[in-house]
Amino acid sequence: MGQKEIDKYILNNIESEDEVLKELERETYLKVLHPRMISGHLQGQVLTMFSKMIQPENILEIGTFTGYSAICLAKGLHENGKLITIEIDDELETLAKKYIVKSGLQDKIVQRIGAALEIIPALKESFDLVFIDADKREYVAYYQAVFDKVQNGGYIIADNTLWSGKVLEKPEADDEQTMGILEFNNLIKRDKRVEKVILPLRDGMTIIRKK
Repeated sequence: MGQKEIDKYILNNIESEDEVLKELERETYLKVLHPRMISGHLQGQVLTMFSKMIQPENILEIGTFTGYSAICLAKGLHENGKLITIEIDDELETLAKKYIVKSGLQDKIVQRIGAALEIIPALKESFDLVFIDADKREYVAYYQAVFDKVQNGGYIIADNTLWSGKVLEKPEADDEQTMGILEFNNLIKRDKRVEKVILPLRDGMTIIRKK
């Protein structure tokens, strides 16, 4: 049995994808460049499950894209919780907002448009959960920018940390994305302030817990 059959079996035996997320995924594939960047059913359900386990008061997401992962994460927020999601591409703001409203989570999700490394230092909140899924060249900088804003015992989840297997190869001199992921993975491996595990889910997801 091949991986496609296993993947199909998994999707058929987990929580069903809600209709708003199905519609969001369809529209993303129809209208947006690089639609595969969307979290999708399996990863989205994993993010929802983690969020419900943690029950965070505050979540920070770096990289909104079209809003799929923000909606999934916000489902686990504490009753009075808030998710701040940052996206540099202002052309995606309207599409993400449309589906955030359709999900009924518009009172819990705050969209910020701009460069994350400019926005994060000005945030007054501390966070129980941070999800990093933006420019791979900036992963180390994102991590350093958010670390002191994460509560002790809080979590940072970083997506794409296996980077289509490119982490096993020597990167080309101009492959800054792969070099960014490798630098990030090496940093997390050495950082004694955290516990960490990499899940081989889709393109790799690193779960980091601040001690």
